[in-house]
Amino acid sequence: MESLIGWSWFTKGCRTTDEILEGVIQAVVYANEETGWAVLRVGCEDGSLHTAVGHIPSPAPGETISARGRWTQHPAHGTQFTVRSADRLLPSDASAILEYLASGIIQGVGRATARLLVERFGNETLDVMEHHPQRLSEVRGITPKRAESIGALFARQTALRRLMELMVRHELSPAYAAELAKRFGPDAAGQLRDDPYVLLYEPFSAPFSQVDRLAGTLDVGDRDTVRLKAGLLYELYYNLDQGHVYLPREKLIPAAAELLEVEEDPLEDALQDLFCEGRVVARGDGPVYLTHLYDAERNVAEFIQSRSAQVLPPPRDIDGIIGRIEAELSIRYADSQKNAIVMAAERSLMVLTGGPGTGKTTTVRGLLRLFDWMGLKVLLAAPTGRAAKRMSELCGREASTIHRLLEFGYDPAKGTMRFQRDEENPLNADVVVLDEVSMVDILLMDCVARAIPEDARLVLVGDPDQLPAVGPGTVLEDVLSGGGTPAVRLTEIFRQAAESRIVTGAHSVNRGELPALQNDNQKDLFFLRRRDMLSAVETIKELCATRLPDKLGIELEQIQVLTPTRRGPCGTISLNKALQETLNPAAEHKLEKRFGEFLYREGDRVMQVRNNYDLIWRQDGTAQAGMGIFNGEIGVIAEIDLKGSLLTVRYDDRLAEYPFDALGELEPAYALTVHKAQGSEYRAVVLAAMPGPQKLMTRRVLYTAITRARDWLIMVGQDDVVAAMVQNDKRLRRYSGLKGLLETNE
Repeated sequence: MESLIGWSWFTKGCRTTDEILEGVIQAVVYANEETGWAVLRVGCEDGSLHTAVGHIPSPAPGETISARGRWTQHPAHGTQFTVRSADRLLPSDASAILEYLASGIIQGVGRATARLLVERFGNETLDVMEHHPQRLSEVRGITPKRAESIGALFARQTALRRLMELMVRHELSPAYAAELAKRFGPDAAGQLRDDPYVLLYEPFSAPFSQVDRLAGTLDVGDRDTVRLKAGLLYELYYNLDQGHVYLPREKLIPAAAELLEVEEDPLEDALQDLFCEGRVVARGDGPVYLTHLYDAERNVAEFIQSRSAQVLPPPRDIDGIIGRIEAELSIRYADSQKNAIVMAAERSLMVLTGGPGTGKTTTVRGLLRLFDWMGLKVLLAAPTGRAAKRMSELCGREASTIHRLLEFGYDPAKGTMRFQRDEENPLNADVVVLDEVSMVDILLMDCVARAIPEDARLVLVGDPDQLPAVGPGTVLEDVLSGGGTPAVRLTEIFRQAAESRIVTGAHSVNRGELPALQNDNQKDLFFLRRRDMLSAVETIKELCATRLPDKLGIELEQIQVLTPTRRGPCGTISLNKALQETLNPAAEHKLEKRFGEFLYREGDRVMQVRNNYDLIWRQDGTAQAGMGIFNGEIGVIAEIDLKGSLLTVRYDDRLAEYPFDALGELEPAYALTVHKAQGSEYRAVVLAAMPGPQKLMTRRVLYTAITRARDWLIMVGQDDVVAAMVQNDKRLRRYSGLKGLLETNE
C-alpha cells in the first residue's frame, strides 16, 4: 500500500525547484517537535546516501520521500540537500514497513510487535492497520481491544502528521496540529478547511498574516464573509491583550479594513452577521464587545452597585473592639485606619487602597481580627502565587490564588475546565478579602463576583497607582472612580516607613518628583550610574552573582532583575541569556533543551507566561494532584527528560511536567518586565534604568518597579532615564465601560 502524506488541496501556490531528491529515509538524525525541523539520512536507488535538512515533521525510517530544494555546502557537515517542500509515502514493502513501525512512530508498537505484524500481513500491514484494524487480533498476543487501540493510534498519528505537514508548509508552528487534533478530533482537517481562521483564537493565537495566507490557498476570497468576520473578531481579540474590553465601532471597522485591505462597507455587513450569530454585542452605535466580555462587564457592574448599597448592622461597641485589637497587635491606628475597620464592619463591599508605608497591611490585619471577633469565616486570596504567599506571610494566615479559591478544575457534566465556584456553588465564606486588585481584569473579577455568597462581605485591597492588569479592563480604577463604592484611601506615611528610601522614593515618583539617586549602599535604595548598555549588563550580572549574595547575604531566589522592556540589550530576552550564563552556566550534569529563542537548562528560573488550565501538577512527596498553572507563576526547572520529551518545573511544592511542544508557555525569569512582576515582592530588586521605548518608560512603570522591593532597590543605568520616566505620566487609554455603567446605573 502507498499512502501519500500530504493533501492535494493544500498544494496550491507551493513553489517548485529543478532539484529533487528521492529515496527512502534510512535514519532520523535529528527532529525538533516545535518547528518540524529535521536532519535525515536518505538512501537513493543507486545506493548513495545523502543528508537532507528542512521542515519535515515527524519523519520515520522506511518512508519514501520526494523532496524539492537545492544542494548546499555546509562548512562542518559537507554537502547536504536543503528541503523546501516534500511529499512522503508510507513504506510499501515489508522490510521498510518493519523499520517504520519499529521506530516507535506508533505508541505501544515496538520492534517485537512490529515484526509479528509484518510476518503476518507482509506488504499489507499498514493497509490492515488503517482499514481493517480488527484483523490485528489475528496476531498472537494482540487482543481485540489492543488491536482496536493500535488502529486508532495509527489513524490519529496519520491525521496528526498530515496536519503538521500543513502547518510547516504554510510557515505555521507544527505545535498547532496537536491542539487542533485534541480540540476537534478526527474532524480537525475538515474544521480547518471550513474555517482556517479558527487558528487565530485561543488556544492557538496564530499570527493573522500566516493564517490568512493559509486561507488564501484554500480559495477563501478577499471579501469572503468568513474572512471579513475573522478580521473583525481578530481585532477585538487582539486588543484584549492591549487591555481593551471593547472597541468603538468607528475604530473597529477602519482597523479591520486596514488589516484585510478591503473597503469598509462589506465589513458593516459582516459585523451585522456577527451580531445575529451572538458572537459580538454592541451598546448603541458605539462600543462593540465580544459577547463574553460584555456579559462580564455588566455582571461586575451590577454586583458592585448592589453590594455598595448594602449597609449592615455593625457589632456592638465597635470602638471597644478596635481598642482591643490595637492592644493585641501593640499598635495605635490612625483615624483613617479606624475608618476602614468600621467601614468593613458596616458594609457588604469596601475598597482599601494606599501606597507603600501607609499602613495598608496593618489595617488588613485589623480587619481580620475584627471579623474574628464577629465570628465570621474569612478567605484570603490574591491574583498570583507570589502575591498570595506574601499575603499569607504578612497576615499570618493562609491565602490562596484566586484560581485556587474558585476551585478551577474539570467539570464532568460539561466536559470542560472551569471554576467550580459560581452562583450555583458559592464560596463557603462570610468574608472574602482580595489583595493586589489592580492586577485583576474584568473576566476574573466577573468570576469572583459570581462566587460571592449573597450574604457575604467582599473587601478589595490594592494600589491604583500601580500598573493595570495584564488582561482587559481597569477594574480597580473604575470601581474607585465610578462613584458610590465605599472606599478608604490611606495616605499618611508612618514614621518608620518614612525612613526608607524605597518608600519615600516611590511617593516622590508618584508626585512627579525625582527620587534621591545616591550611589552609596548605606540605605535601602541606591543608584549605580552606567553610561552604556554593556557596562550596565555587566554590573547587573555582578550584583546578582556576587555583590548582593556575598555582601548583603541575599539569596539568589530573593533577587529579581526588572526592566521595562523585552527587547534591546537591557530587555528581558538579552538579560536572561546573560544572567543564565552567569548564574546557571552549562555543565556536564545539567541537561538542556533549546526551544524557539531560548535555551532551557536544569536549574533555570522560569515563568509561566499564559494560563494553562489543562496542565497537571502533583504535590511533591504526596499523592495530591491538580490542574492548572497560571500566567506569572515562577518556578525552577527540576529535570529535563530528553528521551521522554518532558521538562519538569518545580513551583514551590508542586511539580508540573511540560511536553517539549508546550515549552512556548515558559520563559526564563532571571529578568522580568515590570509588568510581569506585579503582585510580587523581593528582598532585592535590581532595576535596569536604560533607554527604551517611550510608551514603556513611564512614571507608573517606575513606581511599580520601586514598590516590588522590600529591603533593597538598586537602580543601574542613567539618571536622565529615571528623570524622563518620572516626567512621563502618560497612561495608555483602555476602552472599558465599567466606570460608565457604575456612574449611570445602566
